[in-house]
Amino acid sequence: MLPALDAPRRMPAEIDLTLLWSGLILLLIGMVMVYSASIAIAEASRFTGNHPTYFLLRHGVFLSIGLVAAGFAFQVPMTTWQQLAPMLFVAGFVLLALVLIPGIGRDVNGARRWLSLGFVNLQPSELMKLFAVLYAADFTVRKMAHMHDLKKAFLPMAAAMVAVGILLLKEPDFGAFVVIISIAIGILFLGGMRARLFAVLILVLAVAFAVLIIVSPYRRDRIFGFMDPWSDAFGRGYQLSHALIAFGRGELIGVGLGASVEKLFYLPEAHTDFLLAVIAEELGFVGVVLVIVLFGLLIQRAFAIGRQAVALERLFPALVAQGIGIWIGIQGFINMGVNMGLLPTKGLTLPLMSFGGSGIVSNCVALAILLRVDWENRQLMRGAKL
Repeated sequence: MLPALDAPRRMPAEIDLTLLWSGLILLLIGMVMVYSASIAIAEASRFTGNHPTYFLLRHGVFLSIGLVAAGFAFQVPMTTWQQLAPMLFVAGFVLLALVLIPGIGRDVNGARRWLSLGFVNLQPSELMKLFAVLYAADFTVRKMAHMHDLKKAFLPMAAAMVAVGILLLKEPDFGAFVVIISIAIGILFLGGMRARLFAVLILVLAVAFAVLIIVSPYRRDRIFGFMDPWSDAFGRGYQLSHALIAFGRGELIGVGLGASVEKLFYLPEAHTDFLLAVIAEELGFVGVVLVIVLFGLLIQRAFAIGRQAVALERLFPALVAQGIGIWIGIQGFINMGVNMGLLPTKGLTLPLMSFGGSGIVSNCVALAILLRVDWENRQLMRGAKL
């Protein structure tokens, strides 16, 4: 017998290692860059006690909580997530409403997006992104027989998203609104929505977004600042102009880790919304490409896992996996586009990387659910019963 045939067969991995490692590397790079981007402002601020590792320690705590929560989430079967989806969506809606109540919601820089829990702040819109994925997937499965019916399939989901959108726009959090709407519409389309209805819906949404921008002065300012940041580089174009300077200084391989100048009180929100600009300055084009490739791998695996679930006739897990891919993809694309000057400035963090407790925790749980879908797929292909 040939040695190759006599050798024991290697059992396939229990989980998708490409997905796991791309997620973990993004989390690790994010932690390093959050520290690099925040050390100067933390050392100079009395709010942080002039402690240079203030944001690093908090980010580490949030990341630890997120990984523990992810461990628990991975143990939950997808059938249980489907049963919980409507209740989680209602809970998220209630939390969004509580944010707007004076004395309960916390106001920061003119936006009311947080609930104070004492030592930490909870941002319900970040949790709602995950809940929207689960709810939209469950809704699509329940309405699968009526996906071509406007009244039975689309209008109920539209009503739910409009209600959530009203609360988000009251905060205001236009960026989260765009992401959640994209998640819902994307899942409905993947679930079988008619292409003609989808095209009409996209047109209606484009008009609605245009109206929201026109009637809001601060949104108009952001649009005009995005189109020509240098015309008012010390006003509405301040953030974008300094982000572009950071990209320009980074060139091919960057100025070196920790050597950014723009993070030294020039670039606002360097450790949150504009973390990619600091990466570009310190790690250069190579660092930015690495981040983009890692996100690309993660999103590709999410859709591949979803396709595998469809082949196994597991529609809810399939839509959840692809919904998570839509979420990470849309939010990552918007954040990167903003940092590069390709899109108007929005208050969206870079998933898995930027500083932000609620965002990191919800991202970790989403990855755990994605890994759970893949794990269940592999168990079924091996003949096991779930």
